[in-house]
Amino acid sequence: MIDGPYFVLVLLGVLGTGLVAGVFCGFSAFVMRGLASLPPAQGVAAMNAINRAALTPAFMLVFAGSAVLCAIIAVVTFVLWPDDGTVELLLGSALYLFGSFGLTVVANVPRNEALARLEPGTAEAASYWQVYLREWTLWNHVRTLASAAAALVYVLALS
Repeated sequence: MIDGPYFVLVLLGVLGTGLVAGVFCGFSAFVMRGLASLPPAQGVAAMNAINRAALTPAFMLVFAGSAVLCAIIAVVTFVLWPDDGTVELLLGSALYLFGSFGLTVVANVPRNEALARLEPGTAEAASYWQVYLREWTLWNHVRTLASAAAALVYVLALS
């Protein structure tokens, strides 16, 4: 059984990865659909505003802080190699670090940056908007599942 400070680390890992999964799920379930229903110029402008607003200390603490926490959990797991939960702890860390945080860096952020460089009312923005909606949302589905799966396997490690 995981206990002491290690238990607290994993519990915080469950909380962080679960919160991020919830944010991403909201985007997949209704935010992107709502933005897609707007005229392209309004959708582009709204998404750019959302992307700027997302860089708040509160969200970045949960999002990046969860990545740091997952890395710490992985390192501590390698060092302690506990009798119970090792596979789950390493899997949970990998799911979040690669499937959520890493995927955000290589798939979602570059699309956000490309969108931010476009003037919302232009034909170029309208054309890219359709591609952006499809691709960004697809990768968001993946990082939602990865974050939720990370939280789930961390819970399994605790049981």
